[in-house]
Amino acid sequence: MRGWLLGGALASLLWVQGALADTLLVVGDSISAAFGLETGQGWVALLERRLVERGLQYQVVNASISGDTSAGGLARLPALLANHHPQLVIIELGGNDGLRGQSPAQLQRNLAAMIDRSRTAGARVMLLGVQLPPNYGPRYNQTFARVYTSLAEEKQVPVVPFFLEGVGGVPGMMQPDGIHPAATAQVKMLDNVWPILEPLL
Repeated sequence: MRGWLLGGALASLLWVQGALADTLLVVGDSISAAFGLETGQGWVALLERRLVERGLQYQVVNASISGDTSAGGLARLPALLANHHPQLVIIELGGNDGLRGQSPAQLQRNLAAMIDRSRTAGARVMLLGVQLPPNYGPRYNQTFARVYTSLAEEKQVPVVPFFLEGVGGVPGMMQPDGIHPAATAQVKMLDNVWPILEPLL
């Protein structure tokens, strides 16, 4: 009986700790969904472990889907906010918009709407910026990259201008498809995010 009571008390304590933990929601595409990697190798899984190591009580919800666009993320966001009630939302979207040659102006509108809806739900927001391969041309690439910095200024949200800094185009950091980061790149990606993320925690 005593063991049962102790076990029940421990389970109750763990439940309370989980209930008290803030929720960090990541809404992204294949880069954050760890496409092509084993479970637990992606930067979001590494972030979850770092939070535990630093004694920061966050429940990390990775709602990233390979192939998703900013329009898809915007459509999915209301249900995610309603289901998880996050205190912090990290948005990593836009790469697939760019690869499909979609309008940077539409990307900016979609991301702006995601920021507004997240804030209305009571969450802080952080943006992870994307840059495109050079074959898309300097004019389109520059306009695309400015979406993130412009939104950061307009909406006053923290931004990592180029999430894959030190990863994209670097030997050994990409999978054979040249699009998705390898396992060796995931710590670097987390380190790119951490200095901007840490003050929000």
